[in-house]
Order: sequence, then structure tokens, then C-alpha cells
Amino acid sequence: MTFPALMTAMATPFDGDGRLDLPAAQALAAHLVDHGSGGLVVAGTTGESPTLSGDEALDLFRAVAEAVGDRAAVVAGTGSYDTASTITRTQHAAKVGVDGIMLVTPYYNRPNQRGLDRHFRAVAAAVDLPVMLYNIPARTACEIAPETLLGLAEDVESICAVKDAVGDMAKASWLAARAPADFQILSGDDKNCLPLLAVGGAGLVSVAAHLVGDDLARMIEVFPTDPAEARAIHWRLGEIFAVLFAEPSPAPLKAALAMLDLPGGALRLPMVDVADDTAAAVRRALVGVGLLTDEEVTA
Repeated sequence: MTFPALMTAMATPFDGDGRLDLPAAQALAAHLVDHGSGGLVVAGTTGESPTLSGDEALDLFRAVAEAVGDRAAVVAGTGSYDTASTITRTQHAAKVGVDGIMLVTPYYNRPNQRGLDRHFRAVAAAVDLPVMLYNIPARTACEIAPETLLGLAEDVESICAVKDAVGDMAKASWLAARAPADFQILSGDDKNCLPLLAVGGAGLVSVAAHLVGDDLARMIEVFPTDPAEARAIHWRLGEIFAVLFAEPSPAPLKAALAMLDLPGGALRLPMVDVADDTAAAVRRALVGVGLLTDEEVTA
């Protein structure tokens, strides 16, 4: 499988009492597919995955898959710090109709590179689905080295992509120059998508696509033939990229979704609503890209 060039790391809607809101999740999934996303990554960082029970995650995977049908790929975030439980979660997800799996690096344990290699090989062997690795050391304190990624890409056919939230273009370039042609390096940060495309990246797993998905799809599409247009889009969206991480994600995103009357829902503790000054910055950024008017902000 080739993962779509633009996927959204989908927020998980909760109702006011903190319960999983599956109808809202289905509505949000449909909106994202209508606005540029060829795939949805469900129960990742933006989806507040640590707060989801195993049964809730499966219900969410099933609901999103039903909502989008064959219009988009659904990728299930099933990784954890324990290999045995990751295998179990991944096997359960494979039975509810998802199209692929995303595996975060084991957090807290902080395995070395040999441990990471064995972990990912074991999980990939347990299911017949394409696997995207998720390299986000800022959250896990555990980075997959480029050499380890290369070995997995060369040896394990189902490991066919990495979501790169490292942000080191030299490392990404080194891997892109050596990995099999069908191995995809996808940016895990909106702000780094364009630089990553320039060194051999294949696309983006996005937070901002909740808001500006059509623009991001266009940026990725035109980059090979019109890098100047791609660069102009990147510059225009810079404030959105920044404000969505002004406080721990997905709090700013859910604030933005609420301002746009989109079904983002509430946060679950320990995530909390953004401060007033951050909310004001989110509103300004939405005005800056034409999603709100000045009148709507001051009303």
C-alpha cells in the first residue's frame, strides 16, 4: 500500500461529560475527506490516544471506517510502550476494517535501537496490514535512528512509511537517498512538510488539515512542478501552523474547531482548554487564512 500524500491526524470528539462521541467523529471524518484528506490517522497524538480505552479505540476505528467507506484510507494508531499489548491492539484493529496501522515508538521504556527493531518487526509480523512507524522523540524520549529505519524498510515489506516528527532534514535526506523507492517519509509536523518534500519526503500527516486541508493538498500536489506556488501556500499558512501548537495539542485545534462550528468536541483530562490569549491568537490565525471574518471575531 502507498499511503495517501495528505492524511489528517484526526481529533477525537468527546461530549461535555467526557464520553466518546462517535456521531461527531463520523461527521468530522466526512468533513476531512471532503476537504483534501486522502487518509485519516485515528487515535494518534491529536486523537488523545492515551485517554482512550482499548474498546473505545476499536469503536472509533470502526465508526470512522464506516463513515468514509472507500473514500479514504483509515490508519489505526495502535502503538504503546509494551510489545505484547501492541500486538493485541493491532490484531483487534485489523478486524474492524482499517486500512493500515501506525506504530509509535515505545515511550517511557526508552528501548535502544535493537529493542526498537525487534519491537516493530514483531508487531508487523502479527498482522497483514501496511505499517507506518511514528517517530516523535519529543513525546516519547525515544528516537528511531535513520539506520534502524533503513533496515526495517529494506527487510520488512509491510513497513512502508514513517511519520517523521523528528524535524531533522539531514537525517530525512540520508534516509530518502537510501530507502527503497516505495518507502514513504511523511512529515509529522505541518511546518516541516515543505522542507521535507524538498529532501525526498512523500507527504504529510497533518493537524492543520482539519482547518486548511484543501490548501495543504494543493501545496503537496504542485510542489514537483511549481515549487514557488507551494512555497507561497506554506508561507500563507505559517501562522496556523504555529498557533496550533501554542499550547499542548490538540487543545488549540479543538478551540479552532469550536470557533468554526466543526465537530471537534471537548478535551479529556489531563488536556485542558486553552487560555484566553491563546484563544485570541487562534481567532486571529483563522481570520488570517479567511476562515473567520473580523466581524465574527468581534461579535
